[in-house]
Amino acid sequence: MNALYGGVEAGGTKFVCVVGSGPNDIVATDRFPTTTPQVTLARVIDFFRKHQADAGNLAAIGVGTFGPADVNPNSATYGYITSTPKAGWPNTNFLGQLQEAFYLPMGFDTDVNTAALGEWRWGAAQGLDTFLYLTVGTGIGGGGMVNGRLMHGLVHPEMGHMFLRRDQQADPFAGACPYHGDCFEGLAAGPALEKRWGRRAESLPPDHPAWDLEAQYLALGLVNLIVAVSPQRIVLGGGVMEQPQLLPKVRTRVQTLLNGYVQSTQIIQDIDHYIVAPQLGDRAGVLGAIALARQAAGEVV
Repeated sequence: MNALYGGVEAGGTKFVCVVGSGPNDIVATDRFPTTTPQVTLARVIDFFRKHQADAGNLAAIGVGTFGPADVNPNSATYGYITSTPKAGWPNTNFLGQLQEAFYLPMGFDTDVNTAALGEWRWGAAQGLDTFLYLTVGTGIGGGGMVNGRLMHGLVHPEMGHMFLRRDQQADPFAGACPYHGDCFEGLAAGPALEKRWGRRAESLPPDHPAWDLEAQYLALGLVNLIVAVSPQRIVLGGGVMEQPQLLPKVRTRVQTLLNGYVQSTQIIQDIDHYIVAPQLGDRAGVLGAIALARQAAGEVV
């Protein structure tokens, strides 16, 4: 029997917990809303305790969390959710509570880095060493790998808070980010679409002008990342990207904005395989958490 690992995809709206070893070996799953830290983390702990009672010890647990979060193992607040706007969650010792409950190796990273790891291990980024994963939903988050290592630094990437060009006559909307107004997330995440147009994004018809504007902002963000990081591929996930008309528009706008400057056949001739949807779909994050747990257990990948 394969060793089993715990995975937690911790989102600002919901948590997903799994036990398994990979995409074809998930033996237990639970989903529940993100409420207070006390209630939500107690449900995480109860889920894994129940599995251990039923099937034995786990080899390790991996956590991919919304943020901002402290992912520096040398920091005194490693494993904390830090300055998040999510009410009740700032300065929450997420990892510490799991460590008190389980004497196991544990991996901890951002939700987007964790989803990137899942796509690298089993999905759209297999075989690459430098790529980006962005999610466009209730916020915009970005992560990925550079030279085969997940992206970390002073803190962790905050790609959703780049500043983009905005034509204030064409788009007078001032932005929805509580910190920066019209940053990338403030212009193009789901709440920005809803506030700008007065309707939830999924209710807007495919020919609504919202989607051309959304594609423009997403393409501006991607072009900045392409010229700064030079990724071999970009994976775009999240609920907003489930609109089937959006990804082709983004690809076209990226080519137009780059205007031939990046001389790569992948962008000029094969853009459909350069900017792609996640192969793992909405399982990328939780499967990435399992991959993170496998690394924490000492697996060499």
